[in-house]
Parts: sequence; C-alpha cells; structure tokens
Amino acid sequence: MKAVMRNSFSLVVFGGSQIAIDIQPMLVMLGYKGELHGFSHTIFGATLIGLLCGFAGKPVGELLLRMIREPTYCLISWRVSFVSAFIGTYSHIFIDSIMHSDVMPFLPFSTASALYALMSIEALHVWCLVSAVVGGLVYFGIERIKYKKT
Repeated sequence: MKAVMRNSFSLVVFGGSQIAIDIQPMLVMLGYKGELHGFSHTIFGATLIGLLCGFAGKPVGELLLRMIREPTYCLISWRVSFVSAFIGTYSHIFIDSIMHSDVMPFLPFSTASALYALMSIEALHVWCLVSAVVGGLVYFGIERIKYKKT
C-alpha cells in the first residue's frame, strides 16, 4: 500500500504539468496580451514546462510525503518525476492540437495545425475516458502484482 501512495505522487507531477501548461491560456483569458495557445502549446514550450515540472516534482512530492508522515517512503526518483512531467506536457499539446485550431505544436518551424479535427470532439472525449480507465486498470494491476510479490 505504501508503494501505491508513493507512486501516486507521480500523478501529482503529471497533473501539475497539465496545469502549468495552461497558465499562458489562462492569463490570456484574463485579459493579458498574447495568443491563447501560444508558446506553451509548442513542443519547445512543452519541453521547457516539462523540465520545470520535472525539477519541481521530486522535491514537492517528497515534501508532501513527509507531511503525511511517510518518512521511510519519501524517495521519488528523478526519472519518475521527469517522465511524469513530460507525459503530462506532451499529451496535453497532442490532445489540444486535435481540439483547438490555433495550436501549432511545431512552431517556429511550421504554422501547420496538422492534427486539428483528426477526430470529433466527442470521439476525443471518449478516447480520453477509455484511456484513463485502461491506464488506471493497468496501473492498479501492476501495483497489485508488486504487492503480492512482497
């Protein structure tokens, strides 16, 4: 059970990177100048945000573990932190590229929005839901196997 708790903090890094990538669009919606899905929704922007979230994810996750008094399980690997952050940022621009016509992930090399309308919004929502359910089942299945081995 403790391993599940520790590994759940990779979800915090993943979720944090999803939020961080949408700070720019939020600021534009609040009236600041800029493009709605600008630099943060490019591969360069997602990489930069992924790096920042990866570096922040390990210490923040370990701090949260210490706060809930799990001192012997306070180690989150850098690899897990960075993989979680990059999966969060890259999947975000991939999904937004399908959903929003103004996302240009390959700027400055291309202004094309090649993935836009690859599928309907409804199909994209179903795909995301199914992916979340399958991913959750795989995650908890792996944790159950690990738990049985110990």
